[in-house]
Order: sequence, then structure tokens, then C-alpha cells
Amino acid sequence: MSSAAPKTTQRTPFKRWCDENTGLFFLIPWILGFLIFKAYPFASSLFYSFTDLNFFKGISQYGIMNYVEIFTSRKTLSVLLTTVKYAFITVPLKLVFALFIAYILNFKIKFVNLFRTVYYIPSILGGSVAIAVLWRALFKDTGVVNTILGFFGIAGPDWLADKTWALFVICLLRVWQFGSAMVLFLAALKGVPADLYEAATIDGASKTKQFFSITVPMITPVIFYNLVTQIAQAFQEFNGPYIITQAARAMPLRLSPCWFTTTPSSPTRWAWRVRWPGSCSSPLLC
Repeated sequence: MSSAAPKTTQRTPFKRWCDENTGLFFLIPWILGFLIFKAYPFASSLFYSFTDLNFFKGISQYGIMNYVEIFTSRKTLSVLLTTVKYAFITVPLKLVFALFIAYILNFKIKFVNLFRTVYYIPSILGGSVAIAVLWRALFKDTGVVNTILGFFGIAGPDWLADKTWALFVICLLRVWQFGSAMVLFLAALKGVPADLYEAATIDGASKTKQFFSITVPMITPVIFYNLVTQIAQAFQEFNGPYIITQAARAMPLRLSPCWFTTTPSSPTRWAWRVRWPGSCSSPLLC
């Protein structure tokens, strides 16, 4: 007696397409996030850069007048040079300091997890408006820093009014936020094989020799990744410089994102320039 053949369920073309493209459904959240938070802001900022927009009266003019103003202004070159100087100072210092702290925290010491958390906290808080306001309160003319210097008979400078000292204050805030780079360096250090250090120790290599001959070459990809991301972030810095220096009596220090988005209306006040709405949402315009 022959057994009945199993029934085969015929699948519709739509179900077959779903089976073959299941991965697309998992990509939908990312696609929506990209379109809403990346593509749309980029396209809108690019469009508005060719307009003269007033948020209450609407668009009054179309054209390339904004770009003409940027490329013909004498201040643009000065602002770009200041931005390059800011990146040249902060990026190496931040990477060196992050690698140094990560190298120390890679050893087995007491309360190492606590130290890792404490060192990472500034990276979370550093980009907030509250920290920038706190930084401005610390370094203003009658701030905490000058008050402490006054106890020792030292007349503190006007940190935020002088361009040189203002650049120092902003760079200090940026270097203080080394936590994210430190975490990446720490993960890379954990991946270096211990056998290499043991062989080097047997050969009589010092700790310094091991660091430059083993550690640095092994974590070079992470160093390069941190370098690229930190340079990109430095050229897009906005919150800290704008908030910290906007209350200065002299003309505040300008980085390119601040200059392309704002214009000085008086020696002590910065006003939003509605002709450049959202320009810093696009790194190509900053």
C-alpha cells in the first residue's frame, strides 16, 4: 500500500519575496533614521544656504549671495585659520592623553572599573550646554579660576575676552572630553596578545621599548580611526566656543561653524544669522 504524497503549500509571489528579502525589514529602522535625521537635514540646510530666510517673513531672496559673502569676507580666512589651529592643538593632545590613561587603566589595579567610569564621564557631559555654561562661569573675569589665583596674589587674565586665552579655554574643554577615545584605546590594548610582551621581557626589552615596538604598532588601526573622527569633530565644534565666548567683552573667538552660523551684532552679544539656518547640520557647510 503506497503512502500518500505530502501536500506542498504553494507560496504566493509576495511571500517568496519576503523570504528572499527578510534582511530589508531589519534595515527599516536604520533607513528611517537616516532619511529623517541625516538626509533631510542635509538637503534642507543645502537648500536654505541658497536663500535669505527670515523665520517670520519667509524667504525673500534666492541665489548664491551667502557663498559670495563668505568667499569675499576678510574674516573668513582668519576664522578658518583659527579652526585649523584649534584642531591642531586639541586632536594630538586629546589622543595622547587618552592613550596614556588607557595604558594605565589596562593594568590590574584596585578600583580600575571606578577609574574607567570617572574618566569616561566628561566625554558624556562635555558636549552639553550646561557644561559650557559652567566652563564660562569658571573662567570669566570674576570666576572661580581668577578667584583662586587671587588668593596667591596672581592677577588672572580676562580669559574669555583675549583671543589667545579664549582659545586655551576652549581647547582645555575639548581635551577634557577624552573618554570616548580612551575607551577605544582600552579595547584595543586588551586585544594585544600577552605573548608578545612576555617574549619581549625575556629578550630584555624595557617597558618603553615594548610600548613603542609592540603596543603602538598593534593598535595603529584604532589610532587612525580616533584621529579621523577627532579631526572631523574638531572642525564641527559649535556649542562650546559659542556659549563660552558669547559673554566676553571683546570680540569673541570664532571657529568656522560659529562664523558660518552667526554674526557679531555687538562687542558683547552674538545674534543668530537667519540667512544661514541649520548650516552646521551639514559638515560640508561647516
